Amino acid sequence: MKIAFDEQGLAPCVIQDWNTGEVLTLAYTNAEAVAKTLETGELHLWSRSRNELWHKGATSGNTQKVKALRVDCDGDALLALVEPAGPACHTGERTCFFTGDLTPPAPHEVLPALERTLAARKAERPEGSYTVQLLDDPALVGEKVREEAEEVTRAAREETDDRVDNEAADVIYHLLVLLHGRGRTLADVEAVLDERSR
Repeated sequence: MKIAFDEQGLAPCVIQDWNTGEVLTLAYTNAEAVAKTLETGELHLWSRSRNELWHKGATSGNTQKVKALRVDCDGDALLALVEPAGPACHTGERTCFFTGDLTPPAPHEVLPALERTLAARKAERPEGSYTVQLLDDPALVGEKVREEAEEVTRAAREETDDRVDNEAADVIYHLLVLLHGRGRTLADVEAVLDERSR
C-alpha cells in the first residue's frame, strides 16, 4: 500500500463503521501506525497532541478491528473500515460527529439507528413495548412480516406511492425485529447479499 504522507510524515485517516457505513472519527496516521495496524489487525494512529503512536482503544477497551484499509485516488488519505468494540469518541459517544446538523438523519443512518433501538429494547425490555412483545413471540412477528408483505404488494398494485413507502417501512421494521429476535442483524443479511452478488 503506497501512501503519500505529508512533510510531517502524516496522512488523514477517516474511520468508518464496517457494518453501518457511519463515519466514526477523523484522525491521522503515519507509516509506523499503518504498519502496526497491518501487523495487529487493530487500528493504530498517530496522536498529534501527544506526538506518539496511538493504539485506538488501548486504555478504554474500545478497540477497532480493521476489516479494510483503503487509500484515496491521490494516495494521501486513508479510509479505515472498522468493527468498533465500543464508542469511538473519547467523550463516550458512538461517533465523534455528534454535534451540528443531526436532524434529519442522513438516509444511511436510519437503519443503523433502528437496529440500535431494537438492541436497546431487547436489553432493557421496557414495559408495554410493542417491540418487546414481538421479540418475545416469534410466531407473532413472523405473522406480522407476512401481513405487512401482503400489504405492501397490495399497495404497489392499487395505492399511492406514499402508501407503498409506508407499507415498505412496516415490512422493514418487522423484518428487523424478526432478525433481532433470532440474534441476527442487517449486517448478516447484507453479507449474504454480498456473497450472492459475486
